Amino acid sequence: MVTEMLSLPCDRLLSHRQLACCHTYCGIPVEGKNMLIYSNMDKDNKPLLLTGHHGEISAMTFGKLRGPVLLCSASPDYIIVWDIELCHRRTQEGKVAAGTVIGTLLGEVVHLSFCFSDERVAACSGSTLYILSSKRHEVIFTFTNHLGPLTSAEFCPWNKNILVTTSEDRTFKVLDLKTEAVCYQSFVLSGSPLLSVFFLEENRHLITGSTDGQLWCFSVTDDHKCHLVSKMDLQKMEKRHLQHQGTVSDPAGFSEQLAEDKVDTSKPVLKMATCSSLIDTNNELKKDNSWLCIGSSDGLYVVELATSELLTAFYFKDYPILSISMAGSWSISPGWDDSMVFLVSSMFTPCVALLELRLCVLRSTLACGEGFSVFPSSPPVLESPLSAEFKRKEPEHPKKKGGVKEQPLVFHSKVKSSGYTSAPRSAMFSPKTNIQKNPSSKKAHKNTSLLLRDYPADSAAPTIPHTHLSIANKSVHCLQYSGDGKQILCGLGDSSVLLYKSSLTGNPTVYTGHDKPVGSVSWSLNRQWWLSASEDQSLRIWTHGSPEPAIIMGNSMFSKPVRSAQFYYLDKFLLLASGPSLYLYLYNVDITRDNIKRYQQRSVVKLAKCITSTSATDITALSAINDFFSYIVLACGSDRSIQVFDMNRGCVAAAISDAHSRSIHCITQNKGSIFSTQAPDSYNLFLTSAVTDGVKMWDLRSLRCVRRYENHLNRCHPCSAAISPCGRFIASGSEDNCAYVYDIRSSSYLHKLQKHSDTVLSVAFNPATPQLLTGTMDGKLRLFQSSSAARLSRDTSAVHSVPH
Repeated sequence: MVTEMLSLPCDRLLSHRQLACCHTYCGIPVEGKNMLIYSNMDKDNKPLLLTGHHGEISAMTFGKLRGPVLLCSASPDYIIVWDIELCHRRTQEGKVAAGTVIGTLLGEVVHLSFCFSDERVAACSGSTLYILSSKRHEVIFTFTNHLGPLTSAEFCPWNKNILVTTSEDRTFKVLDLKTEAVCYQSFVLSGSPLLSVFFLEENRHLITGSTDGQLWCFSVTDDHKCHLVSKMDLQKMEKRHLQHQGTVSDPAGFSEQLAEDKVDTSKPVLKMATCSSLIDTNNELKKDNSWLCIGSSDGLYVVELATSELLTAFYFKDYPILSISMAGSWSISPGWDDSMVFLVSSMFTPCVALLELRLCVLRSTLACGEGFSVFPSSPPVLESPLSAEFKRKEPEHPKKKGGVKEQPLVFHSKVKSSGYTSAPRSAMFSPKTNIQKNPSSKKAHKNTSLLLRDYPADSAAPTIPHTHLSIANKSVHCLQYSGDGKQILCGLGDSSVLLYKSSLTGNPTVYTGHDKPVGSVSWSLNRQWWLSASEDQSLRIWTHGSPEPAIIMGNSMFSKPVRSAQFYYLDKFLLLASGPSLYLYLYNVDITRDNIKRYQQRSVVKLAKCITSTSATDITALSAINDFFSYIVLACGSDRSIQVFDMNRGCVAAAISDAHSRSIHCITQNKGSIFSTQAPDSYNLFLTSAVTDGVKMWDLRSLRCVRRYENHLNRCHPCSAAISPCGRFIASGSEDNCAYVYDIRSSSYLHKLQKHSDTVLSVAFNPATPQLLTGTMDGKLRLFQSSSAARLSRDTSAVHSVPH
């Protein structure tokens, strides 16, 4: 997969020199003050010799443009820019290749970088940054604000006047070259110096890495302020990667391997670059820049930025045929024909190697097999638990005694005539044309049209505060809207359930009966009844207009608390988890009662299937789709795993081990709503939340984490997460008295909904209109609207205020 294209012995050690590499050329210093430029395309071609420096060359870099290819080199005496094609022509003509001196006597330069138009060059010398013109001898800007020597500087790809510097003082600074001011100065990120920085233009992020293998990803806002998106550790990612791949079968062997690798404790981030992967979307190849190549001392690491996980690592020790056993510096560039090229200098030997990584081979290695889908591809099998039905009892008819007695068919003395003997009608039906219109019908029609409006697919996220309500002194453990978005259920820590209108107006209906906090609530698809599950090891089904439950499932039916429960398979089943088991119940709700036997329950339940998780650990959360037929049920275990249950066959179909660093307390699928339509593949996405580990988004088709969200604070409380009906936003609770709204396509948050009175435990999106409801630990509800929903409510109130 990694091949050595060129091995170049050197006359001296180049372990900490910045070498130059681009898609067509690579360059190294020779004899201290000269340079050899090799062609990546034609290895047999004679290298180009460039002379002109009088001191030892300390840094080299190629320009960003494909043509003309510019090279900048630095020594204590000169900084020179070379036109490679022009130098080739002069050499072929028998002339001496010459460059343009743009800087003189600027000290020992450790890092050079071009801007994206190749018009300016940044040079780091000591603790001073020089901005030079690439066409003439001119110092445009000088910056000396760091407390330690500079290590790198990079120009912003979307704003030519923005530049970021890193230093041994363990901070980075964002500079505005137009105003010559510092826009942002980071806090001290680590105990080790920062070595490198890299920009991601697609999502406007910057990443910086340190000598101890730490990486920080920041989002850059329009005012050039930086917000931390994620933090990564190469050693921890490597450990998780080895555990996930199963390279070590037993824990003892894994500990021995870690002990063997204990000699090299640090993995310095020497160089970073995006590794563009081609993905197939609707038969169209599209570049995905979510892979990051990281060059370190022991090898090359490929990290998926969306998930902060290590995809693969290429260690020099695994490739004995390479000339490099330990790297001192890296230069990374995209190559030709779907590849990446790396110019690597050896740390302990005077040698430089040009390596190539074929991305197509890497993608085929990382490609997973066929996963699962929430949509069934075949009807249920004959022995499927989903085919279970109540056995219908045949009515018992009493035995007849004697013969059949003749009885009259009519018991009245007079029978109305059938009309056959009456005269035919001369006048047929005539419509009434003088009826006055009822104004109330028009008003009702208008209200109905507003309620049946489609969910706006392009609406903004709901961030405008609309209603604030204090409901109790106990925490709001769970929230769920009804399918039509008109009502909301609130499960509280005081063992009660409140039923509100979605507008939170009026007094709620209170349902009591549980003895411990209510952990989950669920509406049925027909909205005729709903259920509540509690820590008191019971489940209750409630109906409209009755303060008493229609079904009570308790009385030692479950040995442990019912962690999660919901209606399943278009309301055919009750699905719940207790302990390590997943239960599937048939049920029949009968709300009729005998006044004499008032407390006799006529509703019935019947166990259809009980499945035990493969790890035999307690199930902490579950999720299934009830809006359409689906065989898939997702369950999370206390062993940090995610298990995929195939209810068609009644077994565990797949499992993801170590999905989080802690037990998962919340799992939610992208279920959409009856008011919105999404792409079919988007319904295969689901979210999981764990304490101290943020929110992860998974794809059921590949059983891989595809993105991570960790801007919110979640250290000890089970804060939930939700996906909007349009599938564009994610909301999460947080312990900093805020709720966070993410764009599902980006790991950085869009909005931070502040001014909550306590930890936000529960969040829920309205399925009918862009609204977000949050519940806090101190019993407060807050309703947020989008700008479009706020305008709609104002228009509706205006219509209602018009006299008729």
